Amino acid sequence: MGQPTPHPPALLLIAAFSCHRAALDWARDRAVETWGPTALESPAFVFDNTDYYGPTMGGDLRKVFWLFRRPFDPAELVDVKLQTNRWEEEYAAVGGHPEPRPLNVDPGYLTLGKLVLASTKDFAHRIYLDRGIYAEITLYYRHHRWQDHPFTFADYRREDYQRFLSECREYLHTTTKGGTAE
Repeated sequence: MGQPTPHPPALLLIAAFSCHRAALDWARDRAVETWGPTALESPAFVFDNTDYYGPTMGGDLRKVFWLFRRPFDPAELVDVKLQTNRWEEEYAAVGGHPEPRPLNVDPGYLTLGKLVLASTKDFAHRIYLDRGIYAEITLYYRHHRWQDHPFTFADYRREDYQRFLSECREYLHTTTKGGTAE
């Protein structure tokens, strides 16, 4: 019989996108206030891999990632996703933008071996966690690079995202002196 072991080191990663820089700044301020300082921040990537969000979020979307310094317990992912959902609703009410959803904030966590994202939507590849929140392994690290699945969102397949995620992985490896994942 196997014995339970602690989860490997993980860090909270937040992805946020909007066509409004003010919305991204607002979300970053809230996130830092809640989870402490960031370790790494991505540039604002052009988010043009899908038109799905256009009707509710507008055009010319930009996506940013924030990796947080403090160790993250994956058991907290449900609470984090529920919090970011509340922030989206709050910003939609106070932001003063014409779009019904001017801000999208998606949390997840990074380990040396994978990137896990939270979702409110069920699907065949997602695992139910609690209180209406699901998790998926969006990317996994193997043979010294990020690998995707058939269900991985198109933008997470991008080389520029994966370069940033590799920087995040290296930060995690360096700060935790953790084990290696191919």
